[in-house]
Order: sequence, then structure tokens, then C-alpha cells
Amino acid sequence: MDVNVAAAAACAIAGLGVGLTASIAFRWSEREQAKGRYSGTNRNQGLGPAQEPPLPPGVDTVLSVLRSCAIVLGEGDEVVKASSAAYAMGLVRGGAVAVDQLLSLARATRRDGEIRQLDLELPRPGAARAAEPLAVSVRVAPLGSRLVLVLVEDQTDRRRVEAVRRDFVANVSHELKTPVGALSLLSEAVADAADDPEAVQRFAGRMQIEATRLASLVQEIIDLSRVQDDRLMVDPEPVAVDELIAEAIDRCRQQAAAKQILIAAGGIAGLYLHGNRGQLAAALGNLVENAVNYSPPRTRVAIATRRISSAAALGEADGELIEISVTDQGIGISEKDRERVFERFYRVDPARSRQTGGTGLGLSIVKHVAASHGGTVSVWSVEGQGSTFTLRLPAGQAPADRPLPAGSAEPLSVTTPQLSPEA
Repeated sequence: MDVNVAAAAACAIAGLGVGLTASIAFRWSEREQAKGRYSGTNRNQGLGPAQEPPLPPGVDTVLSVLRSCAIVLGEGDEVVKASSAAYAMGLVRGGAVAVDQLLSLARATRRDGEIRQLDLELPRPGAARAAEPLAVSVRVAPLGSRLVLVLVEDQTDRRRVEAVRRDFVANVSHELKTPVGALSLLSEAVADAADDPEAVQRFAGRMQIEATRLASLVQEIIDLSRVQDDRLMVDPEPVAVDELIAEAIDRCRQQAAAKQILIAAGGIAGLYLHGNRGQLAAALGNLVENAVNYSPPRTRVAIATRRISSAAALGEADGELIEISVTDQGIGISEKDRERVFERFYRVDPARSRQTGGTGLGLSIVKHVAASHGGTVSVWSVEGQGSTFTLRLPAGQAPADRPLPAGSAEPLSVTTPQLSPEA
């Protein structure tokens, strides 16, 4: 009996040992499998070290659909996970956060568990020091008990748009104030000179000039408001390039004749664009008008048209573009000004703009019209020699009821009558 009890006790002890050994082996196996899964994920996704705990369930999926740059930091400030945008912005380098302000916020949040938000300006990765910094909004929050989530949203474009809007409002107020104030003063002068017919006539002529300038400014503001979002045309129509050129020349005929400037058009006839006729006419008219206004007397303004390949011009899929170039022999544009001539209210020569009644919106309208039609506008210029503005727009097809004219490959030639020197 004693032998049986001893044998049973020995068996129980052996079973207990086997159970403990199996339990330890099972736990060790689970830990190794989890460690292997996590380290494999790290290798595949470029995450932090293998010894870091995995992300809470569902977090990885949420981070993958966020627009913001996402960085998850471990207890030692090591990067557990980072989105590709975080690397592209230079926030993460070599598996570590490269911005000291982000690390400071993350450490403070890890200490007290509070959510923090801050706006920062960061240098652009790979750009010169003088380049415009990135304006970002940073939000840091605890993620579980040991991880910290850093979200960084790029606000550069939005802040640039806000600055442009503020400048636009300020500039519009200033531009409107000038002719309105002039009209007010001239009207008082007319009232005071009621008994002097010559003075009344002179002041009335000045009032007409200021009223024309005011009307031009208001119209250009309206035109700019219609095209400034750069959205592609919803219902485009075929537009004949020949008609656009003829309209632009007719628009500047009086100014050109007064300065004895010859406007000549040449190139391929019968070309068509696809878009909004009014906007295209305004864009080309602005280019020709600028060429006339900024050219000295007895010079030449040339308008040339041709058909080119979009693959060669823009590096995109092969297609056809219509290129319209406006060349003058005017004062030219300096290199620093060439980068800004398409900005709203920017003037290369403010004194000349006041003389010609320019508003500084014409080239900005041209840029937005080109963008809304899927094209581009560029400028080549040499100071003292002249400038060439080039519109490149997708080619269109002639309407079915207006076939191409016979001999459409022949050059188009249109000129304005040139006044004699005695005129």
C-alpha cells in the first residue's frame, strides 16, 4: 500500500513538472512568434526596432488613411512607425525624428499625457536656406500607455492662399481709392470752375480718363474672379484662333496707331482651341495690349501661331498644342521681375503703368485662363531688347458646320495700318 502511494506521488510530481515545462515552452513559443511577426513587419514597413511593442489594434489602418504626416514614437523616442510623407518632409531620418521641436513636444506629452498642438515653420528638405519654409501644424497625443502619436499637417499652401487674399483685398482697396479720389477732386474742380468753360472741358476730360480707368479695373477684377480657381472648362466650345488674334489687334488698334506701332500676325491659319471664347479673347488681348503699352514708338509687335507636340513642350502624353506668341521690342523685363510678372497687381514699371492706365491684373488673368484651359504661359525677355509671351493651349477641332478654310496651312498675315511720321 505504501509502495502504491509513493508511486502515485511520484507520478503526480512528474506530471506537474511536465505541465510546467509545457506551459513555459508554450509561453516562450508565443513570445517568439509575436516577436517574429513584429520584427517582420518592421522590416517590411521600415518601422522601429524589433523590441518595440506592436501598435494597438486598428491604429495602423487609421494612420494609413490620414492626410497628415504620422509618426509613432516609442518609450526611447525611437520611431515605431512613420508615414512616407514624414520621410519626404524630412521629419524622420535614419529611424529617428530629425526635428527637435517635435521631440520636445513628444517628451512633454509622454510625461503628463496631455494633448499638445503647435504651429511651426520648418526648413524645406534639400532646399537652400533662403527658400520659403514649410508652415506646419503639429498635434501630439498619447497612444496607449507607452507610445506617442505625432501628426504633422502641411499648411504652407493654405497660408500662402490666405496671404494672397489679404494682399488682394489691400491692393484692390488701394487701386480703387486712387481713381475714386481723383474723380472726387475733379468734380469739385468742375463745380468751382463753372464760369470757365475751358477749365470745365479740361477737368471733364480728366474725369473721363479716371472713369475709364476705374471701369477697366472693375472689369479686370470681375474677370479674375471668374478664372482664379484654375478649374477646367465645364462646357468648352471650338474657338477660332484667327478670330482671337483679329479681336486682340482691333482692341489695341488706336493705341498702336497713336504710337506708330506696327502689329503683324503670322503663322498657321485655321487653328482652333477648345474653351471659353471670352476668357481666351481677354487673355490674348491683355498680352497684345501690354506689348503695345510697353513698346516705344515706331516699333513692331508680332503675333505668331503654330501647332506643336505636347510631348516636346510639356513632357506629357503626346498630343497637339496651339502656341501663340506675342513679341515686342519694348523695355524688356529683368530676371528678378520675370519671376513675379504674373502676380496680381505686380508692375515692372509702376510709372509706365500709371501713364497707360494699367491695373497690374492683366498677366495674372492670362495665367489663370491658361491654367483653366489646361495650358501654360511663359515669358522670355531681355532688358532693352523686348519680351516674348507664349501661350500654349490644347488644340481643338473646327466645328462641323465650319470646315477648315482652303489653304489653311498657308501663313496668316494681318497688320494694322501704320501712321506716317507726319501724322
